[in-house]
Amino acid sequence: MQLTDAQRMVYTTAKRFAEREIRPQVRERASDECFPVDIMRKLADSGLLGGPFPEQYGGGGIDNVSYVLICEAIGGASPSVFTAALTVQLSLVGTAIYTFGTEGQRKDYLPELLSARRIGAFALSEPNVGSDPAAIELTAQCDRDDWVLNGSKFWISNGSIADVIVVFAQTEPGARHKGMAAFLVDGDSPGLERQVITEKLGLLASNTAALFFDSVRVSGDRLLGKAGDGFRIAQASLEGGRTSTAACAVGIIQACLDACIAYASQRKQWGKAIGRHQLIQEMVADIATDCEAARLLTVEAARVRDGGEPATKNVVMAKQFATEAAVRAARSAIALHGGVGYLGEYPIEALLRDAIGLSLYEGTTQIQKLILGRELLGMPAF
Repeated sequence: MQLTDAQRMVYTTAKRFAEREIRPQVRERASDECFPVDIMRKLADSGLLGGPFPEQYGGGGIDNVSYVLICEAIGGASPSVFTAALTVQLSLVGTAIYTFGTEGQRKDYLPELLSARRIGAFALSEPNVGSDPAAIELTAQCDRDDWVLNGSKFWISNGSIADVIVVFAQTEPGARHKGMAAFLVDGDSPGLERQVITEKLGLLASNTAALFFDSVRVSGDRLLGKAGDGFRIAQASLEGGRTSTAACAVGIIQACLDACIAYASQRKQWGKAIGRHQLIQEMVADIATDCEAARLLTVEAARVRDGGEPATKNVVMAKQFATEAAVRAARSAIALHGGVGYLGEYPIEALLRDAIGLSLYEGTTQIQKLILGRELLGMPAF
């Protein structure tokens, strides 16, 4: 894979940061379900939280290829930190504000988000709405210069600790995507109740919450774009989120590969390293092939986005392949490690649990395939 010297330097910097600041604390943070605010601020101080946003807003001014390399490095050390700091804070919230916000909204929010002085959340999913975002039930009624929000959201990453939340609402009940709007809502708004979701399978250090809106009043200048733009905002933001999630999955596969090579080299059975057995070599070869294929798909999706071309096909291919490959890699890694791979002492079992989460959020594997089928055939299946 061809990368520029600058892109390689970005990856090396992110990898060193992950090994120094993230990996030593992964088990402790997962067991405590501890949200990584301090790590987010260290990421910002290291220049790794600016992403592809312009420097005038506090961004890093890097290309999307460099950004996915950061996501791979951080995600391989901790998918929870990746989820909180990169895919939500930057790919979803940052993209929504930068792409659709007014200049005033950009100046007010982006420098705060890109320095981690504020935490962002992206509230699209609801108790009864997941893969069909146009069916959202949370309503926004116009009241003079304000909007009044009523309803609930579910599965919201960073939800209970966010300072600003991009909230999607329906302004015309029954209008589906034509009536969707997106609002910038303060986390401490009167009428907003937040409840932490616990006992998840994976991504334990990533805060997840349910949000309840009881006549939450939002001023008109907090509307992103205009009423009716919400569906477009969601799709544009999710494209960025899916690209970065694919990169995190690549990081998981690489972490599994590294662990398998190390273990197969030192573990001995029948008088020799298990890496000398053909079936073990086959498992390692399969993980390595999946890793390279997923990385190539992800970097290509980022390159297409950098070129300003339509990237939906590339993004969904990368997201569905990389996340499923991460699940396969983690399952194979557990099998290669045997009983110890089942223990929390080794990172493999946590990587499997986290990989399953990546295959679900921002559109399940099945939804990615439906989107890809629509792109290829020109015929929607839903």
